[in-house]
Amino acid sequence: MNELIKSKLSTISTSAGVYIMKDINEKVIYVGKARNLKNRVSTYFNNAKKHIKVQAMVNSVHDFDYIVCKSEYDALALENNLIKKYQPYYNILLKDGKTFPYIKLDYNKNFPYFEITRKVINDGSKYFGPYIGKFRAKDIVSILNSAFSLRECHQNIQNDKKCKSCLRKDIGQCLAPCINNDIKKEYDAQLKKAIKYLNGDDEVLLSELEYKMQQMVENENYEKAIVYRDNIKMLQNVHEKVITELPKSANIDAIAYSSNANNTAITLVIIRNGKLIGIETNIVESIEENVFESYILQYYQDNALPKEILLINEISEDAVNYLCDLHNKKSAFISPKKGIKKQIIDMAKKNAEQVFIKEMNKQELEYSRTLGAVYNLQNILHLSKPPLRMECYDISHISGVYKVASMVVFIDGKPAKAHYRKFKIKEVEGNNDFESLKETLKRRLNELNDSENKDISFSSVPDLLVIDGGKGQLSSVMEIFDNYAGKYKQEINVISLAKREEEVFVPNKSEPIIIGKNKMELQLLQRIRDEAHRFAITFHRSLRGKGMVKSFLDDIKGIGPKKKKLLFKEFSNIEDLEKARIEDLMKVQGITEKLAKDIYDRLH
Repeated sequence: MNELIKSKLSTISTSAGVYIMKDINEKVIYVGKARNLKNRVSTYFNNAKKHIKVQAMVNSVHDFDYIVCKSEYDALALENNLIKKYQPYYNILLKDGKTFPYIKLDYNKNFPYFEITRKVINDGSKYFGPYIGKFRAKDIVSILNSAFSLRECHQNIQNDKKCKSCLRKDIGQCLAPCINNDIKKEYDAQLKKAIKYLNGDDEVLLSELEYKMQQMVENENYEKAIVYRDNIKMLQNVHEKVITELPKSANIDAIAYSSNANNTAITLVIIRNGKLIGIETNIVESIEENVFESYILQYYQDNALPKEILLINEISEDAVNYLCDLHNKKSAFISPKKGIKKQIIDMAKKNAEQVFIKEMNKQELEYSRTLGAVYNLQNILHLSKPPLRMECYDISHISGVYKVASMVVFIDGKPAKAHYRKFKIKEVEGNNDFESLKETLKRRLNELNDSENKDISFSSVPDLLVIDGGKGQLSSVMEIFDNYAGKYKQEINVISLAKREEEVFVPNKSEPIIIGKNKMELQLLQRIRDEAHRFAITFHRSLRGKGMVKSFLDDIKGIGPKKKKLLFKEFSNIEDLEKARIEDLMKVQGITEKLAKDIYDRLH
């Protein structure tokens, strides 16, 4: 705990309020609320043992601010607004489609039309939804517009002005109010039919689609008839999801969860007009005390409140009042104990449990092949410390030409591509992988020992260097390592991985270490070795392509360094040049028709 935090803790208020944790860069990393700010914030910085995620957050805190509120209700409202504003890393963040699509109808517009929106606001419009799963809002709007000849355009239609009609009018799919303002009654009648469907009356839309399909068949427009038929099938599939024991007017959300100390799976079941619209389950990670309530508060910040919300556990009265005030409506938040609503919440709970188990198995497997394998490698290879940062090198060339090396980095068992680096071999003549590898390692260690080096990768100390090769390659590299590792000599471990038998060699031991081929630890070493090979080959091909283009252009009279540079900028390899037409080549500054023909003829 730094002096700044100590000073603030001694003067912080005991009132209700919101606290804001910041890192060393003044970035907000967590926002929380408290009945007593002093008691709550102090618990983060005492010596008591904390959950690993809480401790990780505390370790990142450099400063904090707080805002005193009149009541816990005000603190809750402010907390949610600040979370939405700052998107702190350690809070629940519902992003990437967690605000679901709605169908919007703005009655303030002349000849209203359906729109897709993800934000529900009190603007006088009618909202239908949300829509999740396979039955998309976009599909529904398209079917409604086609079935009832409603407009798709967003033109501002005025009664005294006429606009230019579009293709949909010409093919009879739109009533075209843009050119005929006198069809207001007919348009409104069709719009009412569409609204009836959105309010739960399936038959009105199915009847219209069947009528239009029959018309297309009679007119021998079979392609369009198939489209109508497919739309009917899709709607019938949704119609089958009606929950028979619920009234048609039932608009219900059911929310349940399954969790352990690290993760929570939260399932949302959406029922509209007595139909099961969809089921969505999210895995959330947060250090918040009441993850379930925090999820509900965030979700309904931007999603509409239905008439009833069924909950596996009750939430605070402040949370209920806040959401009802936010949406300016009364909704019932209940935890059902029996009947069909209890069955619905049990279904949500079962779904959350199933997804949670799958996620835990997935995380366990991911841990085994990454960080778990890292810690096991320390024991298997008798390393001085866990190889949390591993670096692997590879050489690529063709007969000693365009020699390059790659440096690939894995952190915690995963590729850290921002740390990858590449080298052009400068000192080694001809085809000599041993010497090329030694040059690469020497340059890398020189970068590490440069105290002024600010490169994020070169300035980081590796725990383990992985060399692609056998005992000979390792011995060759160790000569360089011993001479250039400097003060880091005792901190860095070095091994080599021989490809043929996948044997691991360590310094000062003649016999290799054999790791079972099905072991995650060997597979981790193979992944970093193969990634270094891929990265080296990619760099080599890039250089070779550029070199071939330059070499090819050198042989054409009239092309000097300036034109070569311009051509190289436009066509980075031989393949691009081969695809180019004469007129494409002439677009490059300074390339005349004659030069373009010369280039083209040489290639073809």
